[in-house]
Amino acid sequence: MSQETLIILKPDCMKLGLCGQVISRFENEGFQIVSSKVQKLHSELLRDHYAHVAHLPFFSEIESFMSSEPVLIFILRGDDVISKVREMLGPTDSNVAPKGTIRGDLGTDRMRNVVHASDSPQNAIMEKNRFFPELS
Repeated sequence: MSQETLIILKPDCMKLGLCGQVISRFENEGFQIVSSKVQKLHSELLRDHYAHVAHLPFFSEIESFMSSEPVLIFILRGDDVISKVREMLGPTDSNVAPKGTIRGDLGTDRMRNVVHASDSPQNAIMEKNRFFPELS
């Protein structure tokens, strides 16, 4: 079943020049980028995106990191793309992500883990609307 997911190539990915490697992995799985943009994330957008942790003490570190560099945001389309991308990424913490996964190969820790991807069809819709309101 074809579906879409939202992907953010995080500041660490951008700064280290890893975008091509990550995108190649997605394209090699047969997924297509259907919309994209480079954007510097601001506090209001980050508070909305991370609303589930915005009240916690470590949120300021997330906000600082995610707004430190422009990020590449795109919508990826393909068969069962949400679960397949999550599998390709590996666990959130790059330190425990197996080699062969994107985070295991390219990430450095729990926050600097290269890529954000929607974790469910419902969140994919909300995140696409948040980052690409012009497509809604």
